[in-house]
Amino acid sequence: MTEEEVRIIELEPIRVAAAMGFGPQPETEAWEKLMTWSLATNHLDGTQRYFGFNNPGPMPGSPNYGYEQWMTVGPAVESFGDIEIKTFEGGLYAVMRCDGLTTIEEDWGQLAAWLEASPYQADHRRCLEELLCSPVLPHSEWVFDLYVAIRE
Repeated sequence: MTEEEVRIIELEPIRVAAAMGFGPQPETEAWEKLMTWSLATNHLDGTQRYFGFNNPGPMPGSPNYGYEQWMTVGPAVESFGDIEIKTFEGGLYAVMRCDGLTTIEEDWGQLAAWLEASPYQADHRRCLEELLCSPVLPHSEWVFDLYVAIRE
């Protein structure tokens, strides 16, 4: 992997609406909750950023795990129902492009290998997956940026 494939960025603090899913495919559950809420409350205007991560992560011997899906929101948005409003502190990240769900596990492995060989150290903050296209596109067309928290 080349240096050009991994970018070092400072992710600014963001305010997000968060939805949780749990089970063998929790991403779908979390996305459905977030999209239902955003459409019902008219918070889907095309300016949002979408981030997600395992929470809690997979456990050996169990097909179930959790996934937390975020959508950026403005300062006036309030929690409602299953949707929680949170502030994420941001920070320094190594970021790599992932062209679809079919390679996401392999791409996470490549980013982890890059980190091991880099002058950076992993940080305690969450790793993130940012969806870079519209969530209404077919899953086969999704493109992500994978974020691993780092420190120098």
